Amino acid sequence: MKQKFDIITSTCVPLPLENVDTDQIIPARFLKATTREEKFFGDNLFRDWRYNADGTLNKDFVLNNPEFSGCILVAGKNFGSGSSREHAAWAIAGYGFRVVISSFFADIHKNNELNNFVLPVVVSEAFLAELFDSIAKNPKMEVEVDLPNQTVTNKATGSSEHFDINGYKKHCLMQGLDDIDFLVQNKQKTELWEQANK
Repeated sequence: MKQKFDIITSTCVPLPLENVDTDQIIPARFLKATTREEKFFGDNLFRDWRYNADGTLNKDFVLNNPEFSGCILVAGKNFGSGSSREHAAWAIAGYGFRVVISSFFADIHKNNELNNFVLPVVVSEAFLAELFDSIAKNPKMEVEVDLPNQTVTNKATGSSEHFDINGYKKHCLMQGLDDIDFLVQNKQKTELWEQANK
């Protein structure tokens, strides 16, 4: 979903589990899907945790708890490990998350998120622990993610951290451009360079 990024302020969904891999994010059986429909993948995000074996909702899983909501997922260390399936990023975006905060992301998954207009924000383990603590105390607390200034702020405590992002990806997110859009937008510059360097 192409949406321009600027400053996002939202409540959060906490997932304080480490080593959440892409098979847990979107189980392998959904990779056979012939659709790229966002709702399909979003509906099956964390499928085996959200639903019991008989298809009923697992009321103990955080996505099924109405107390928690928002477009920011706060996840434990080493999020998105395992296979490189882009479907995992599709599912996160399809569910409606625009930001995932963790202390560490698997590199390929991190890039897949960026390519699907989900912003992965890497914070220190201490800041992540503080976020989980603040959310547990008040599920309605908000986090502000300021992409232009590359800061993330815990509105409950006022503490803030700077995060890194590739300059090209930052530009694309802020302009709502995917890689193809960027190339099309710069077609004339590319053609001029080619003519000048024949």
